[in-house]
Amino acid sequence: MNGVAGDGSNFESFLALHEPQLRQSAVPSHFWPSLCNKLHNQIFDAGDFLSLLLLDYGEEGRQENDPVWTVVVSKPGGIEEGDGDAIFLVDHAWTFRMDSARKQLEEMPRLLNRMCVIMGVDHDNEPQEECIKTVMKKLWRYNLMYSLNAAGMSIENQMPIWYIMDELGSGIQHSDQPNFRVVPFIHLPEQVTYSLLFPMVDSEEDEVVTRDFVEQYSADDEMKRSAFLLPWKFTDFTEEEYIQTEPEKDYFLGGRVREESLPEINTEDPEIDANRPLRVYADYVFVNRYLTDEAFEIVDSPEMADVLWLNNHFKDYEAFSRSNPNKFINQFPYENVLTVKDLLGIVCRRAASRHSDEETLETHPKWLPTTYNLNTELVQFVSYFQQREARGLNNHWICKPWNLARGFDMHITSDIGHIMRLPASGPKIAQKYVVNPVLFERMDLEGARVKFDVRYVILLKSTTPLSAHIYRNFFLRFANRPYRLDDDGFEYETHFTVMNYSDTADLHHLPCAEFLMKWSEQYPENPWEEVEVAICDMLREMLLGAVQKVPPCGIGASPQSRSLYAADIILSWDEGRIQPKLLEVNWMPDCQRACEYYPDFYNDIFKLLFLNQSNNSVFRSLVNTEN
Repeated sequence: MNGVAGDGSNFESFLALHEPQLRQSAVPSHFWPSLCNKLHNQIFDAGDFLSLLLLDYGEEGRQENDPVWTVVVSKPGGIEEGDGDAIFLVDHAWTFRMDSARKQLEEMPRLLNRMCVIMGVDHDNEPQEECIKTVMKKLWRYNLMYSLNAAGMSIENQMPIWYIMDELGSGIQHSDQPNFRVVPFIHLPEQVTYSLLFPMVDSEEDEVVTRDFVEQYSADDEMKRSAFLLPWKFTDFTEEEYIQTEPEKDYFLGGRVREESLPEINTEDPEIDANRPLRVYADYVFVNRYLTDEAFEIVDSPEMADVLWLNNHFKDYEAFSRSNPNKFINQFPYENVLTVKDLLGIVCRRAASRHSDEETLETHPKWLPTTYNLNTELVQFVSYFQQREARGLNNHWICKPWNLARGFDMHITSDIGHIMRLPASGPKIAQKYVVNPVLFERMDLEGARVKFDVRYVILLKSTTPLSAHIYRNFFLRFANRPYRLDDDGFEYETHFTVMNYSDTADLHHLPCAEFLMKWSEQYPENPWEEVEVAICDMLREMLLGAVQKVPPCGIGASPQSRSLYAADIILSWDEGRIQPKLLEVNWMPDCQRACEYYPDFYNDIFKLLFLNQSNNSVFRSLVNTEN
């Protein structure tokens, strides 16, 4: 075989590097030697077997979602599935991350023109900006995705990499009974990704080449497949149920099992020697730096400590209650019902007596943006989306991983086709985007009115009885550009407020006291005290929902546990009044800014949590059923 050493050493080396990848992608082994040869010699011979044809729609013309191209078998006599040479390398015309896609189209005219040809966009007669808008809209009918996941790789580098195949690959259309497959393949020596195209069955000459666009979803689940095919084929889901019901307890463990144990039933509050400082062992550098009150002593060994403040998730509360009955720990059993986004939605819905209003489709409680899990509630979500669309209601959604933070892999869109492509890159929730936010006037931006969100620190002392407070010095994050709502790319610095992980974005700092002064000037009819009361009512209902059920469906009781969370909140307008909306709750949030603004941050918090000493000027009780 050309390009393969007579002793087979090249093929053996190829398999040593690539066999796990080939098996995972279910590439039949009889194609492997030819694939090795074609990669080694860079043989792109699909054109010897297949032809790319432009579809002619005659006088009626092509409709918006009609395919532009098709691919047919052109080899005389057809292609046999058992022909080991019938595996083809398909190049990628464009590889990108979503946050840079538009910029690449703007800066690379040849790339834009190529995408227009692939997608059937009239780039000869349309302005460049219109072409970019159209390509970005059609993207989700053409793009595919892979991700990298290696030991030690940062989360940033594990984010989805999207790509569009070349003209031939992009011309292959969908079928529920396909005759070919296409899979991504990373050629490790080159560090180049291709797509592999190969037959599943024998195909005759002039037969159309097809692949299954949603092959990862079983044909047994017809509704789910139809939903995922919405980018290419419309299906009406409006007769399906959109109302959400609480899942069984297995759901709270599925896909995220932490194997936590609960403390022994007779566990009591730790007994602390009041004649000496409370000894604290902390993984977190800012606790070690800012916990300076003489009531505490930082120690460098967990064995010496009265308080363990850990950065990693703790699980074995039963053993902890037996072997360390007089130690505190900064976590509660099954607190992930608050800190995992889809579980938080379930917990919060417990605060409502009904799911939604049939007339307006508004879901309850009003402070929780409508939230669906795009894996387990996909059909309900599509029904809800289409019913809103049929009534002319706003349909902008933010889709985000339920297991990541820091704004990673988030998308804002009103395009159902876009949304249906996102679960391919990992588990997602779809949350109704707050389109009418309360805005803040930034004088440093010449009075631009921007989005902002508010972060309140929640301090949970006990679940049985329930006792929790907020730290009243809240924290603020701001967008950097004036707010506007449209479908033109959803520029990050317009719609997102998380700027502290970007090397290029400006991070606008504003202490709580200064914000309150400006707030009273901008919204004199809406005193912050009233806003904070509404926020506290919301957080109280959230916590009551979280302890309403026993683990794993709710937070477990643990007399040795104390915890700190951060609730991210956006304010919206609702019929002329300000309505807080709960976005998410974070475990072990970054508190560097809190310490820099308020040097006694950890002193005050540790006194409240571990010594029952409350500074009433900085804390507000959310709920206290201890008395």
